Amino acid sequence: TRNEDARKYIRQLPRHPRQPLAKVFPHVNPLAIDLIDKMLTINPRKRITVEEALEHPYLAKLHDTADEPVCPEPFSFDFEQQILSEEQIKEMIYQEALTLNPEYA
Repeated sequence: TRNEDARKYIRQLPRHPRQPLAKVFPHVNPLAIDLIDKMLTINPRKRITVEEALEHPYLAKLHDTADEPVCPEPFSFDFEQQILSEEQIKEMIYQEALTLNPEYA
């Protein structure tokens, strides 16, 4: 990880021998095990990308390249940094509900 605090935290965790997921979950589809294993790789340079995951054989029945738009740039979640009161949050939820159900306005 790029975050030094996260690195320190991970380094202080006790080491455990890795258990093969296929052994832990013997009745799970081997392709699903392979996909999960690749997504849970700690090293981000070795971890499967989103695009690679979508092309994984386990998802072949769901994969349609023509219907999988890729976001051209990362989303900004700056709005989550706002400090809101309980009343403001309730009002925002209410307004969102009204946009989905205008008949209740």
